[in-house]
Amino acid sequence: MAKIKTSKWDVVDYLKTEQEMALYLSVALEEDDVAFFNIALGDVARAKGMTEVARAAGLGRESLYKGLSEQGNPEFATVLKVLHALGLGFTVAPLRAEARAAVEA
Repeated sequence: MAKIKTSKWDVVDYLKTEQEMALYLSVALEEDDVAFFNIALGDVARAKGMTEVARAAGLGRESLYKGLSEQGNPEFATVLKVLHALGLGFTVAPLRAEARAAVEA
């Protein structure tokens, strides 16, 4: 029987355009999980090039890796700097009915 060769899947390999990066982060935000969003933002920064993003954001590369990890807890200002360095930003919109109902409960 022939062996099947596998390779590690990494979302970074599929984040090629700003639109793909923005969609990925938008979906991550819908999870309402800060740690998940931090990891997703780190994925996008890796896809763009962590050194380039850190430089554009005015941050150290190592501190950026740490802040955008599962254990990281970056300040909101840091998140905004990283988003701007990626050429992205936040858009605020009303919650969908099911999300609004969960918040009001």
